[in-house]
Amino acid sequence: MHAMGYVVYGAGAIGGLVGGRLSQAGFDVTLIARGAHLRAIQESGLRIDSPMGREVVQVRAVAHPAEIDWSDATRVLLAVKSQQTTAALGELAMVAPPGTAVVCLQNGLANEPAALRLFARVQGVCVMCPAGHLEPGVIEAWSSPVSGLFDIGRYPAGTDDVSRSLAADLSTATFDARAVPDILRWKRRKLLKNLANVIEALCGPEARSSTLSDLVVKEGEDVLAAAGLEVASVDEDRQRRADLLRIGLIDGRAKPGDSSWQSLQRGTGEIETDYLNGEIVLLGRTLGVPTPANARLQGLARAAAAGRQSPGTVSVHDIVEGLDQSRVD
Repeated sequence: MHAMGYVVYGAGAIGGLVGGRLSQAGFDVTLIARGAHLRAIQESGLRIDSPMGREVVQVRAVAHPAEIDWSDATRVLLAVKSQQTTAALGELAMVAPPGTAVVCLQNGLANEPAALRLFARVQGVCVMCPAGHLEPGVIEAWSSPVSGLFDIGRYPAGTDDVSRSLAADLSTATFDARAVPDILRWKRRKLLKNLANVIEALCGPEARSSTLSDLVVKEGEDVLAAAGLEVASVDEDRQRRADLLRIGLIDGRAKPGDSSWQSLQRGTGEIETDYLNGEIVLLGRTLGVPTPANARLQGLARAAAAGRQSPGTVSVHDIVEGLDQSRVD
């Protein structure tokens, strides 16, 4: 057993897979989960299904950070959706030592500054990990033998012992991980890729390659350029991914949609769009750069989540027509 202890706050697709794989690699891991998912893990273990087969990991799981025996060496892997970050950090700040390293294993750009408000040692992570969580106690890892790619760097810049040792630990647990000194460049590239998540959720997977997708990414690129923010290039991103992620079938099934699609499919009542497309909208409004497509999708996503709307029930044509109409008006 390794000395380093990890607390994974948010045991969904990413957190559950990372926590489960670290536990399998011999690390001391505690998951923080909720409801039926927590009960399933406590009663039957965490099930990880992948193209390689089915595994059950016996890993400790609790409902609240107050149930954990904290030490200065414990690291938090924060893996909740961005809209849940403020509440999670508030709970952590009540019980975790102030020197606790908090690693934001999350999409978007808002989580790290929120964590830095309460904890001094914050890491950002660029997450490339095709995983799913649609039923209690079960995580789907769609890539094998490499489960995912993680770029890790101290926020806002540089690397340190946490970045480097976490990259080393993850690299022993089926992941390809590295410490990078310019984490925000990589997270901004990932944000641009994540702008199509809501299109997939609302309109179906095939809509990811639509003109609407091109439009929201163009708005994102324009806003980031206007802000003078550096972004890892498309070529850099392609080279980083190479052919490391190999998506297979699980029980004869193909991989369904990504995280926003899964939120609608599970009927959670919430979706992360305000921190993906909404980040572009926020920057655009700050700088006076129009972002009508991202703003429109943000509103549609919020309504779809609140109304427990099934994924794939909106047409790209209707969204684009609505944008054209608003320009006329």
